[in-house]
Amino acid sequence: MRVTSLLLCFAVLLSACAPAAAPTPTTPATPLPEGVRPLDPPVKLPDFKLTDQRNQPFTRQNFTDRWTVMSFGYTHCPDVCPITLANFTLTKRALGDQRDRVTFIFVSVDGARDTPEVLGRYLANFDAAFIGLTGDEMAIRPVTQAFGVRYEVVKPEGTQAEYLINHTASSFLVNPRGELVRIYSYGTDPEVVAADLKTLLTN
Repeated sequence: MRVTSLLLCFAVLLSACAPAAAPTPTTPATPLPEGVRPLDPPVKLPDFKLTDQRNQPFTRQNFTDRWTVMSFGYTHCPDVCPITLANFTLTKRALGDQRDRVTFIFVSVDGARDTPEVLGRYLANFDAAFIGLTGDEMAIRPVTQAFGVRYEVVKPEGTQAEYLINHTASSFLVNPRGELVRIYSYGTDPEVVAADLKTLLTN
């Protein structure tokens, strides 16, 4: 595949971000801002077990009593993932005194290269409080399927990259009961995401 074809494929995957197993996003009584898509009813997440950047296990039970914003990607991602994580830092800042009530998680779909140590160093460039999760293919697949996340390893010709991974670029909001309740489109203004989170936190 030539580089131009790769970029086209990547762009297509970025637009295909709605979870395959999730209900169709609904239109609430009060319209939400562009880029914020509610799921009604919420999607209950299955049990899973991944490893965080401190080599500690992370399961669905870790969502209890916390609102969680999640994204999927990999540390070698050239553009989408750094932008998403930079927006996470801006969202957290915009939350003000409610920032400690929201957890931000980055799930790697590149377990072969993204060890816990690699994730820890990578996330420290954005916010040391962000959680990075990794695992082998058998551990990652059920999680990505639950969120409707697509990813595909590609080996582009004409570049020095070992391989790249096309992946869904949306971010996802999980409520304190471990249910998927929102999809935030890639590039949604961090101020918009923070405002939506503040509304949920005060309800």
